[in-house]
Amino acid sequence: MNYGEIKKCDIANGEGVRVSLFVSGCTHHCPGCFNEDTWDFNYGKEFTQETEEEILEALSLDYINGLSLLGGEPFEPQNQEVLVKLLRKVKEQYPAKDIWCYSGYLFDKELLGESRARCGCTDEMLSMLDVLVDGRFVEALKDITLVFRGSSNQRVIDVKQSLERGEVVLWEPKVKRGME
Repeated sequence: MNYGEIKKCDIANGEGVRVSLFVSGCTHHCPGCFNEDTWDFNYGKEFTQETEEEILEALSLDYINGLSLLGGEPFEPQNQEVLVKLLRKVKEQYPAKDIWCYSGYLFDKELLGESRARCGCTDEMLSMLDVLVDGRFVEALKDITLVFRGSSNQRVIDVKQSLERGEVVLWEPKVKRGME
């Protein structure tokens, strides 16, 4: 797997301050995509053991809330195997930090149902996510006032609650839930 960028102090792609990994490779090719370079599976640098260590080290800082996976497309089957190994280590070393993922695939129809995204790693990857922003970016539905998504068709999903209940449960900010 290749990746385009690692942001170590990102406040745009999930709640709080985050480490964000932008993976390479995406077959959606959404018109108006903000990161078109990452459509190419060979874009950027190879994800290595050193890359993984760099991400884990960046997550060690107290003010970092968690990890965000973006792209490209994290749920392209060829990216999932590498990402699952990374997520296992993140969950093991930093159980209190949350994991967000952005995907053009729909949670309930394509990631849980039959689709080209499904592979042997999909269920495990989903089980380690806290929040999934799903759905392809649709330029005609672009809305810069939306929180953590680019177009109004996209959903911000509480993955744990959704898997537990067997239905899509939308995520609510911690402030809204009265936790902070």
